[in-house]
Amino acid sequence: MTPRLPRVATSTAPATLPPPLPGLDPAWSRLVTVPGTPSDNPGGPARPARTWHLLDTAASLAELGVEPVGTLLCVHGNPTWSYLWRSVVAQSLAVAAAGGPAWRVVAVDQLGMGFSERTGVDHRLADRVADLGALTDELGLAGPVVTLGHDWGGVVSLGWAVDHPDLVVAVTTCNTAVHQSADAPIPAPLRLALRPQLLGRATVITPAFIETTLAIAHPKLDRATADAYRAPYRGAARRGAVGGFVADIPVDASHPSAVELDRIAAGVAALQVPALLLWGPRDPVFLERYLDDLAARLPQADVHRFEGAGHLLPDDADVAGTVFDWLGDHLPDGRVPTPADASLPADTDTDTDTDADVDVDVDSTHRPLWTHLTELRDSDEPALVEMAAPGGTRTITWRLLARRIDEVAAGLLDLGVRHGDRVSLLVTPGADLTAALYACIRIGAVVVVADAGLGLGGLTRAVRGARPDWIIGALPGLAAARALGWPGRRIATVALPAPARRALRVEHTLAAVARRGAARLAAGSALPEAPAADAPAAVLFTSGSTGPAKGVVYTHGQLGAVRDALAGQYDVGVGTGLVAGFAPFALLGPALGARSAAPDMDVTAPRTLTARAVADAVVAADATVVFLSPAALANVVATASALTDDDRRALGRVRLFLSAGAPVSAALLTAATELMPNASAHTPYGMTEGLLMTDVDLDGVRAAGASGAEGICVGRPAASVRVRIAPLDADGRATGALTEAPDVTGEIVVVAPHVRDHYDRLWRTDRASRLGVDDPRGHRTGDVGHLDASGQLWVEGRMQHVVTTPDGVVTPVGPEQRIERVDGIGRVGIAGIGPAGTQQVVAVVETVPAARCPGPAAPALADAVRAAAGVPVAAVLVVPVLPTDIRHNSKVDRARLSRWASSVLAGGRMTRP
Repeated sequence: MTPRLPRVATSTAPATLPPPLPGLDPAWSRLVTVPGTPSDNPGGPARPARTWHLLDTAASLAELGVEPVGTLLCVHGNPTWSYLWRSVVAQSLAVAAAGGPAWRVVAVDQLGMGFSERTGVDHRLADRVADLGALTDELGLAGPVVTLGHDWGGVVSLGWAVDHPDLVVAVTTCNTAVHQSADAPIPAPLRLALRPQLLGRATVITPAFIETTLAIAHPKLDRATADAYRAPYRGAARRGAVGGFVADIPVDASHPSAVELDRIAAGVAALQVPALLLWGPRDPVFLERYLDDLAARLPQADVHRFEGAGHLLPDDADVAGTVFDWLGDHLPDGRVPTPADASLPADTDTDTDTDADVDVDVDSTHRPLWTHLTELRDSDEPALVEMAAPGGTRTITWRLLARRIDEVAAGLLDLGVRHGDRVSLLVTPGADLTAALYACIRIGAVVVVADAGLGLGGLTRAVRGARPDWIIGALPGLAAARALGWPGRRIATVALPAPARRALRVEHTLAAVARRGAARLAAGSALPEAPAADAPAAVLFTSGSTGPAKGVVYTHGQLGAVRDALAGQYDVGVGTGLVAGFAPFALLGPALGARSAAPDMDVTAPRTLTARAVADAVVAADATVVFLSPAALANVVATASALTDDDRRALGRVRLFLSAGAPVSAALLTAATELMPNASAHTPYGMTEGLLMTDVDLDGVRAAGASGAEGICVGRPAASVRVRIAPLDADGRATGALTEAPDVTGEIVVVAPHVRDHYDRLWRTDRASRLGVDDPRGHRTGDVGHLDASGQLWVEGRMQHVVTTPDGVVTPVGPEQRIERVDGIGRVGIAGIGPAGTQQVVAVVETVPAARCPGPAAPALADAVRAAAGVPVAAVLVVPVLPTDIRHNSKVDRARLSRWASSVLAGGRMTRP
């Protein structure tokens, strides 16, 4: 039974124009009356005339002298109004004024809402869809039309789209839903609001529902904006439709609006037009499962999740800019693009697989990631050595590893894991992780790898964002999954008592899965054919050192290309012994055919690795190659005094030493080679989106240091990699045409077969990473640097850390390097404070010995820093320890320094950054 609202909800009032409000041009507002019509049913009541308030840019476009290419029809939800779309309206006119596509924006106030007429009657979902259709008929919208809806306005707009297939050329939504699963509860805030004893009081009699909606904006709305949202709803008599909307939510199949919702949901699945789904993950009402449902109904949709944003998405994030970028890419002239439409760039649809020409190339040479495992499956030589296994070192042969992978793969199939299912791996490097990863990839499941180094908050965002169907985890990961509500059915890597299994919602153990698989294989079942080269294989998360961690999607072909690039560059392959103190290389060892050992360390804290642990791993794997992160390497060097003579002899067998993930100084590399005197020391440059882009050895690092050039020399491009620079403009933006000319500073752009396919549910981010790149395998790295005359690449920092001063653009690494040469200075971080274009440079330094607390530098030290910096420095601050990223423990967090320096220099407390 639908909850009843108080009598005050039936009040009537005429439509009016809004008062002056921030961000709302009165010229956009108009009132439109839809004439009454006879009843659809003989003898029934006629439909009376209704007057709407709406925002309409038709007159503004006429003043600009431009003809619209189409109409963007925007529909708000509850309890907002057309004010929600003010940024979309303003952006549309700015794009048109700049010569871009001119989209007319029509943003309605639904009847009973905003400044439209209070009708005194209930409007159910079917009524609202029909009412909107009557309005657009009165407006004479002839198409092309793109719908944009939010909250329940998303449902209404999609219902209109389903009913007007001849007019609709695309659909876009923000945090909405078209289906409520019978086996999932209505979100808790709505369950509370729908209680009969609370519904009227919370939504109509008091403004509680409105105030709650405004309170969950991220960041918090300023008072003037919040008051603008409140303006149409002052007084219970004007809030009747707010309660009516809540009461009209179909909580089950018996609800009067359930049939209409089901009709819209089915119709949405039949839409064949381009679609864009925008999402704020911090929404307590429209949960991620609703996004999953929409994405399944609209498989052609591009998706962008604005990490940190919530329910009021157009206020929380740049919805307007994203929508018009998307329209410019997909519908530049209002038409639905066809395959023959040569006016569109080849890589427009960034959420699809790599371009067909590249797919043909990859497929023709693709070898599955497990090729060496297949070749070595009868070998009793060691494949993996676990140094930190329970009970001591454990060695796994190629024969055992290959059999275990097959058994787990078959067992997962038997459980119902299917091609394309996402499986989150919450397991530390070792045999269990290796078997689970390769088993999933073998059957076409997509592995989700977000390491614990992200921290609990970062790991939660990553797992929730990836929406895994399954979780395979050790006890810490499973406990976190249960406590924090991560999605996915659970498989434990360890045996657990029945109470613990129930508490953690564990359905199976990995050993039991393997037994099921063994039985399946023994019965004659075969594993499926290898997935296609262009099929998604993995979602690997970035470190989160420059913002929220991003999911990077790799296809099977691209993972194979990563393996081949590493094998070719460093001559690592079958028979090589590899010590991998960095998780990606530990996982790639079997793909390379290398005998690999993970040293005894806490992978969430690289600085826990000791020199003795490395030596032990070298002995256990008979290793000749060692890969460590810079933070781990620093502690290895610091603990070298504990090495025995036998340890040093073992390290002397190492022929190749690699360290990457952050800048590595010549001094640190030199100290490492003193421990491994026969090793060639290399530091590759890459990122999660492309693990090997360039390489430089110790001699190259020393030569670079002696050259006096600014930046960190990361060497020459690896085989099959092309590096170019997008020059910076005066505002610090990389707007110039790509070039390989020497000594041009700008964003580093790479192209390689082993570059990622796309970012997961980050259309906007993916678009930015490809903008202006003429190859689908290209990637804007976000790093800033230059090429020298010999073709070597020099990194000067991150794009977001570039400082735009009145005297010009400052990249941070050069001044940091010069300041670090001052006596008594350790590490340095350069931060920019103030508005873009007038920023001031602040130097934040560690001293040797370390300062006990943060504060301004002593005058003599500040003078020395200013003299060395080479750029004007507004302030010099001393801290005990500079903040660094979580995963590598070595990348200075300059963005955090900038926020901290801005606060303390403005008179805030002198806390640690």
